[in-house]
Amino acid sequence: MTEITVAALQLPLASDDEAENIDAVAQLVEHAAQRGAQIIQPPELFSGPYFCREEDEALFALARPTLEHPSVIAMRKLAKALRVAIPVSFFERDGHHFYNTIAMVGCDGDVLGTYRKSHIPDGPGYEEKFYFRPGNGGFKVWEVFGATIGVGICWDQWYPECARAMALMGAELLFYPTAIGSEPYDTELDTSRMWRRAMQGHAVSNCMPVIAANRIGVEGDQTFYGHSFIANEWGDLVCEFGAEEDGVLVSTFDLAKAAKHRAGMGFFRDRRPQLYGRLCEDI
Repeated sequence: MTEITVAALQLPLASDDEAENIDAVAQLVEHAAQRGAQIIQPPELFSGPYFCREEDEALFALARPTLEHPSVIAMRKLAKALRVAIPVSFFERDGHHFYNTIAMVGCDGDVLGTYRKSHIPDGPGYEEKFYFRPGNGGFKVWEVFGATIGVGICWDQWYPECARAMALMGAELLFYPTAIGSEPYDTELDTSRMWRRAMQGHAVSNCMPVIAANRIGVEGDQTFYGHSFIANEWGDLVCEFGAEEDGVLVSTFDLAKAAKHRAGMGFFRDRRPQLYGRLCEDI
């Protein structure tokens, strides 16, 4: 059997003290490792409050080059010490360009590569287009602990094309670090259920586990709703948090078993890519 143990972290990240937020994540990483987790997913942009709630040019100062970002530095050290892999979400500066980026940190502490968020939202409370240039390097997968994983970032999770692309590249598990909560323009709208269902759909249609990590707590006029979860290859929730829990979700998967199910379902066998040209055309 090919087994892998994964974790999703959920916690508040509202402190203006960057070191305090990173330390809080580090403590949960340690707890996850103690429970046997090999790949540990923190939430999106975990070094501080979700700054994209507003447009403020002073906040570009939060961005750093990959190897200079405090989140990446801290998680590299921790990954090496604990022998775990961590997809690290951070605000990247590359010259005059700024990105919402994942640094895939392997269990030796090395950065295996980066993925820059492809889909950038723009709306009340989520003003990301002001800060982030869309990543054009394509979706990425990495081999860690003998498993191939794909990582999308928050808004990417709503797009089935992103999940399918990573699956076609060989991904066996899909990870989604997230920062999502209330919608300032509509206090009656709660997207937490649709947010989960969208990703559970990725698990079903690609027949592979999905791991989603979100933050919690009040930041400005937004409440981040948590509901982090881990789903199996059938899309069933094997462990989940609600809107207020602070902690670690851990689950172990038999990837050989999932691969057998994936082959048996025939989703990849029966694809008709010659009919999908419309998906690559502008509306």
